[in-house]
Amino acid sequence: MLSFINWSPDIIAFHIFGFPIRWYALCWCTALYLAYLNMHRLYRQQKISDALFEPIFVYCFLGVLIGARLGHCLFYEPGYFLTHPVEMVLPIRRFADGWKIVGYEGLSSHGGVIGLLIAIWLYCRKTKMNIMHVLDNMGIITPLSAAFIRLGNLMNSEIVGNATDLPWGFIFARNGEDFARHPAQLYESIAYLLFFIAIQIVYHHKKDKVGSGYFFGLCLTCIFTFRFFIEFIKADQVAAEADFIINIGQLLSLPLVAIGIYCLRGGKYCRLLAEKK
Repeated sequence: MLSFINWSPDIIAFHIFGFPIRWYALCWCTALYLAYLNMHRLYRQQKISDALFEPIFVYCFLGVLIGARLGHCLFYEPGYFLTHPVEMVLPIRRFADGWKIVGYEGLSSHGGVIGLLIAIWLYCRKTKMNIMHVLDNMGIITPLSAAFIRLGNLMNSEIVGNATDLPWGFIFARNGEDFARHPAQLYESIAYLLFFIAIQIVYHHKKDKVGSGYFFGLCLTCIFTFRFFIEFIKADQVAAEADFIINIGQLLSLPLVAIGIYCLRGGKYCRLLAEKK
């Protein structure tokens, strides 16, 4: 039988010319690189020109990063960051002994989705690509990237689960704890990997659905339905959540699940956007 896992990895993977490279950053870079490769594969399969593919990575990279950062700051800690706007934008924090580079400590998946949607809208406006086609392609590839981002959270010992006596519980020693918690980040990462595999299988059999909103809806529904329920075994991310019936992550997940189901069912506006050239 497994015993509790004492989890205390060094958050620094290695140094380049004295500059620390965190595991979290590596997981994010891996997530974005895999998204790039998978999107390129889809564009080639669908015979879409490289000229239309090349700009999408820049749009989506900036959209996800800016959206995820602003989402965390405004959804979870608005009181702090609205009075410290510099720290919202730059990866620095002011301590008693001065400013220090801390990286972007806090990125929201819900904010990332909002930023991504805005980026895709701008990309489609610029390239004249059909927005439902791009959203479906994004839905096909996103779960794999989400899996690696959650691994980054695990390496940071953040977004932890509630206390547990299950034998696979993690003791997050870096957080100064000596008891086991659910490794909620790992649960999410495994779930998103399984969603990615399942969506690839569905895509193989239903390629004609690309452009209808079906895969975008499938992705949103799977990820954020799971996200809603996994929150019940997660520790609160901010103190105010202790008084909530459902937490901030769950509140933000509900409209995304609703949008996902609407797209899966081929709602009126999905059909209109799918027909728009």
